[in-house]
Amino acid sequence: MRMITFFLVGLIVHVVFFLSIFDIYFTSPLVHGMTPQATPLAPPASRLVLVVGDGLRADSLFTLLHNGSSRAPYLRNVIEERGTWGVSHTRVPTESRPGHVALIAGFYEDVSAVAKGWKENPVEFDSVFNESRHTWCWGSPDILPMFAKGASGDHVYTHTYPAEEEDFASTDASRLDSWVFTQVKSFFQSAKSNSSLRASLLEDKNIFFLHLLGIDTNGHAHRPVSQEYLDNIGLVDTGIAELVSIVEDFFNYDGRTAYVFTSDHGMTNWGSHGAGHPSETLTPLVVWGAGVQNAHRVTEPQSYNDGYLQDWKLEHLRRVDVNQADIAPLMASLIGVPIPVNSVGVLPLLYLNNSDQFKAETMYTNAIQVLEQFKMKMTQKKETTLSFLFTPYHTPFHSPLSVSHQISLCQSLISHALEGLVYYHTYDRFFLGCSVVLGFVGWTSYVVLVILKTHAGLNRHPSLVKLHCWYFSCVLVITMFLLIQRSPVTYYIYCLLPVPVWYSVLRESGTLTDLIRSAPSLPLWKCLGYFVLVAFGIELLVVSFFHRAMLTVGLAVLSVWPFLSGLFGKAKFRSLSWFLGCLCLAAFPLMPVVGREPIIHLVTCAGILTLFTSACYLWSSRHRAPLRLSDRQQFVTQMIHVAVCAYVPYLTHSSLQQKQGLPLLNQIISWTTLASSMIVPLLSSTRLFHRLLSIFLSLTATYLLLSTGSEALFPPVLSWLMFVWINIEQEAMLAQGVSGRQELSTIDFSANIDITKIRQLKLDDIRRSYFFSVNFLVICSHFLHLVSLFSSFDPASVYCFLTVFNPFIMGGLMMWKVIIPFIIVMCTFETIQVATQLSSRSLFLIVLVISDLMALHFFFLVQDYGSWLDIGTSISHYVIVMSMTIFLMLLSVVTHIFTTQRLILWRRPKMHFP
Repeated sequence: MRMITFFLVGLIVHVVFFLSIFDIYFTSPLVHGMTPQATPLAPPASRLVLVVGDGLRADSLFTLLHNGSSRAPYLRNVIEERGTWGVSHTRVPTESRPGHVALIAGFYEDVSAVAKGWKENPVEFDSVFNESRHTWCWGSPDILPMFAKGASGDHVYTHTYPAEEEDFASTDASRLDSWVFTQVKSFFQSAKSNSSLRASLLEDKNIFFLHLLGIDTNGHAHRPVSQEYLDNIGLVDTGIAELVSIVEDFFNYDGRTAYVFTSDHGMTNWGSHGAGHPSETLTPLVVWGAGVQNAHRVTEPQSYNDGYLQDWKLEHLRRVDVNQADIAPLMASLIGVPIPVNSVGVLPLLYLNNSDQFKAETMYTNAIQVLEQFKMKMTQKKETTLSFLFTPYHTPFHSPLSVSHQISLCQSLISHALEGLVYYHTYDRFFLGCSVVLGFVGWTSYVVLVILKTHAGLNRHPSLVKLHCWYFSCVLVITMFLLIQRSPVTYYIYCLLPVPVWYSVLRESGTLTDLIRSAPSLPLWKCLGYFVLVAFGIELLVVSFFHRAMLTVGLAVLSVWPFLSGLFGKAKFRSLSWFLGCLCLAAFPLMPVVGREPIIHLVTCAGILTLFTSACYLWSSRHRAPLRLSDRQQFVTQMIHVAVCAYVPYLTHSSLQQKQGLPLLNQIISWTTLASSMIVPLLSSTRLFHRLLSIFLSLTATYLLLSTGSEALFPPVLSWLMFVWINIEQEAMLAQGVSGRQELSTIDFSANIDITKIRQLKLDDIRRSYFFSVNFLVICSHFLHLVSLFSSFDPASVYCFLTVFNPFIMGGLMMWKVIIPFIIVMCTFETIQVATQLSSRSLFLIVLVISDLMALHFFFLVQDYGSWLDIGTSISHYVIVMSMTIFLMLLSVVTHIFTTQRLILWRRPKMHFP
């Protein structure tokens, strides 16, 4: 019961630590209650057409063909003759939802919103659509609904195709864009005979939004360098030319229509997006029509040093780059609607073709709109902070009246207001960080004391003198402080959690006193050497997150452990196997995990390697651990299943390349394999190696279906090293003279553990725990792109299961791919605990301390400055390590069941003899 209580308390503590990072760094930046600001002067346009080519890279549009022509001749002509162009710089994560929010609402949505779906709004926000008189939208069901739901009233009309049309196995994904253009053409045609619709269209402040998903879908399915992707750009260009003709004809060429063409994000060469590579963050922006500056030719070199102007042959035309959020105030100013109240965009004046007075007025409106957010944020923070603790943001704000006609001063005002918004948004960050660190240190100290008390013979009764009084006093003071400041509920959790944690530490202070008194009898030099090595090892693991090659160095060092410890002379074959296994595993951190084309033949090779190693084990164990007929039949069946699963990815990708879709039989095999992967091993014998082999075959079969290249070789190599680790730990125990050592071939997972044989912790167990942590981190490193799934979306790994876009099912499948190697390592660790006659709690606690020290290290490395990619990376490291800790605690329970339990589907009837 005490173990269960400790596990639950530890789980709750780590969940709180994990969630704290979202309250500190991922809170929504939005504030409400501001008054919308609009320019009082007449706008240059009555309507605006926004066309977004989802997943379109800037270079894919602007780069000319080998013969000097453009794949988008209409847009090229607009750039050269009658429009203004530039690059729109997006922020990470480069996904569709945050990209469209930045374009249309003008702010950068917090990362946590990506995980909450593309159709739902985790927070309500204003948008250009909401401020318009009417907005008509055509396109994807994953994007359009969120702007309709966020609009006040009923003036945003959406027209979407069925979600199942977003199929990556489609013979021609460009049909999604053709559907949009066809619908728009029909819409204007019907408006000619529909008087009420025509009257609405003839009003001002209207927006037409075309979301074109075909480019993105073709990029995922065929890569951005494919002919399908490039031809889709040509189709979009032709569609836009026809669209402009239809719109101008409908409005009798009144010259009151503005056009904006851009993209929500780009795409890497290998068909993914979500991170900060220039191919993902550089998107095209072309604006023309009413109120827009015509093409401006330049003779002097421009200030852009990225080399793109020369490559695109556009160095003679003025390039005007913007941040993605700047497009929202640009669109608002063109049609005269208020800038979205939460926008942080700055109006790019070089796109406007209007009087200086209009530019000054619109910039002034932009400045007041941002300043209103600053004032509201400051007021909210001041109301929830004690007056003597409140520190205002000091900035040289000028009176708005003195800058009404000074554009430069308005821009300065906007810059300072945005800095002030960040200041108040992060106002409580230091306070919350101190509370979390205090809880972290207290929890780690408590776990160390529990280990010492349990295994060092230090059983002194806890000291409770005056602790109760201090405990309740601290709780009362902290609660009153938070109540006065009207703090959120989560603040109570973060601030009060350290109190019971440190109370538990102080209760065990007698244990620490006893340890100090017994220090002279301990092997201090050996203890000090172990702790120095472990500290160095933890730092090595931390550095490996920034330099993956360090894991290769670490594994290379671990490979010589048998030679340094003297085990080579007693187990030459196993020592050499350990050496080779570590070196093979060390190669994986050096392999590219993203940015590669699928190599399906390697998946087939991985299947063959899996079958070969399994066959070798069955042959070698025919005398040590003979199989019963039922087990032999199950292993043969599983090996045949692995062979099938190794061939299914080849058949699937061949079918997709031939544009024949996902074969139904392959899909049935894939889903059946996934559903049975956790059930089939429970049908096998609970003998140690028999159960491990069954787990390995079952999980590898699923893993092969989720693989596209060299990563398929990872489970066989990892399993080989885990098998050697189990055996070599037996030799290490023999070298240490541990009595009662049990032969591995005779161990049964389901047998009741003899408590009398459970031994105390030794210093060598720290080494075992560190080996376990290294294996976990190798997996984290090698599959970091999958753990950071929402930062790099590439659906190729799940094509055996489905090809229709479904972010949550696809994300779940990719996460299961990550979990499989973890299960293999956890089962190995469970085996070592049984084989070394050590309480499962003991080794687990050491691993917990190592993981918590790493997490605390990454907590200090989290930053909120520099590039958004740097910020996102620093936060993701902490999230990964904390997820590993929580995941480890949950997975330890799962793997215990996975190794010890057995399902018996039928029993043979007993024979009765007279």
